[in-house]
Amino acid sequence: MQIEIQGRDAVKATGELLAIEGLQGSYEIIDETEKEGTLATIATIVGIIGGTITISEKLYKWSQKYQKSLSGSTEPKIEKVLIVSPSGKRLLLKDATVEQIQEILKN
Repeated sequence: MQIEIQGRDAVKATGELLAIEGLQGSYEIIDETEKEGTLATIATIVGIIGGTITISEKLYKWSQKYQKSLSGSTEPKIEKVLIVSPSGKRLLLKDATVEQIQEILKN
């Protein structure tokens, strides 16, 4: 599974994502996008330990933390988070529910 993160603080957010207990993986910085100072990272998740319900809840909380940072700042920290399952299904975390995250983790 891959998770693409775009935004000014993409590297920091990706580090926090991979620090979630139960996720194992690594990431790479893709490049700066057309907006000055905006980075994109791709995290590759190679293992999920502890069950998809628990990890789904943790991913939801992580996503909500960064969504809140959008409303309180003129410069968003994270603009977009996209999960791509091994089967090719895609889910934007912006408006995703815990159940939707759990479903994509199962695929």
